[in-house]
Amino acid sequence: MAPRIYFTAPAAAVFLSLSSSVALADVTPAQVWDDWKSYLGLYGYDVEANMAQSGDTLNVSGLKMTMAMPEDEGMMTIALPDIGFADNGDGTVSVVMPDLMPIRITASDDEGQAFEAVVNYRTQGFTMVASGDTDQMTYDYKADTAALELGEVIVDGTPTEVGKASMTISDLTGATVTTGGDLRETEQTFTSGAVAYVLDIVDPESSATLASQGSIDSFAYTGSGTLPTDMDATDMAAMLDAGFTMQARMETGPGNSAFAFAENGDSFKSVNTSNGGTLGITMDATKMSYSGERRDVEMTLETNDLPFPVQLASQTLGFDLTTPVAKSDTPQDFAASLTFADVTVSEPVWALFDPGQQLPRDPATVDIDLTGKARLMFDLLDPENAETIENLDTPPAEVHALTLNSLTVRLAGAELTGEGDFTFDNSDLESFGGMPAPLGALDLRLVGGNGLLDKLVSMGLLPQEQASGARMMMGLFARPGEGEDTLVSRIEVNEDGQVMANGQRLK
Repeated sequence: MAPRIYFTAPAAAVFLSLSSSVALADVTPAQVWDDWKSYLGLYGYDVEANMAQSGDTLNVSGLKMTMAMPEDEGMMTIALPDIGFADNGDGTVSVVMPDLMPIRITASDDEGQAFEAVVNYRTQGFTMVASGDTDQMTYDYKADTAALELGEVIVDGTPTEVGKASMTISDLTGATVTTGGDLRETEQTFTSGAVAYVLDIVDPESSATLASQGSIDSFAYTGSGTLPTDMDATDMAAMLDAGFTMQARMETGPGNSAFAFAENGDSFKSVNTSNGGTLGITMDATKMSYSGERRDVEMTLETNDLPFPVQLASQTLGFDLTTPVAKSDTPQDFAASLTFADVTVSEPVWALFDPGQQLPRDPATVDIDLTGKARLMFDLLDPENAETIENLDTPPAEVHALTLNSLTVRLAGAELTGEGDFTFDNSDLESFGGMPAPLGALDLRLVGGNGLLDKLVSMGLLPQEQASGARMMMGLFARPGEGEDTLVSRIEVNEDGQVMANGQRLK
């Protein structure tokens, strides 16, 4: 097997630095080049190159960047063709690159296996100009098009046909502002027109095939962050401790994609469209946050296990997750939300279990929003803690508070809504069988529950005795509410550890 290539922050930074968003220039060509080397060094690269001055331009050739891969799994080298740093005579510097730049990536693992690949970087109408001073620099760039295309692949000295991979960005423009110091601070903006990709891969060992292509009408990025001058790019926990931070938001316009996989007679295909979406990332020494949303999503799925395509659609698909990452003596905030709004499936799927159309085909929705406080017992991103956490008999964190801000589940004519708020006493693990003792209340409301049970029994999907058991449980925990087929429930846990449902003590 070929050694793995780590397209993580260090590797990605190299490609981005060529076309857009890194702060790698100064007021003179020599200072620009020094800053390149300094920046790449932050990510763990050893840089080698030849330099030659030609008039007002500093030409850099034979550029090689070498980095040890994580966990002693080998070395990776990235080689670039000639790059020029031209003094414009007005206090600015232009970064000059050829329209075609073959980027050669070589790697070897700890067993001596070698891997080599060429990625062709093509641009049309590319310009990048640095201005400002050594304390704060601004980089303006644009291009009519920029493209990455996989070239040759060589494994252990043998050329290997793996297929095609390419990405093209059109009408791109952006700016980066950087401030130097012990922490390099950056602010970035980037916009583009259409972005398209093609992936057509064949596994030379198994003959499995993977084909995917897609495009979006537009792309926009805003971000900021800090890079410590002394950090280990292979150790995220150490980077965060040293002051690494990042905040990024990406927004895409309408797009589409197609995916197909086949191996040993099995196949899977999908076609997807959406009306755009967003993705956000925030990271610092105390927390990580991820959020995303896609609008007006439509999917068609095909597999040889089903006799017909499955069509799915949703008005909104979204998530938002914030979690602490550092060990702490005090509880820290966390949050989680998930949205599947107005989901529909095609009639052939319904017909599998409801050919008589007894269930309404109304769009389904699942929407849950949670916040709370928790205290971590370990630094989650420290790789030295991974084995310890895996072997724990107890959770690696204490939950001190949990709030259900909202809950909505709407499906097949029934709707469940709710909200609640609890605190937890982690010093009392006896009252509730090893769980921290809760204090608080949960309010729930169910509309159409009995009607749904009746239909499931009529369809033969639910035995009558199980439906009767479900009704007994609802009678125990709920009471009739306003409106037809409506049940409400308030579950409370008081200071004495008593559990009550609608005022009736259960424990």
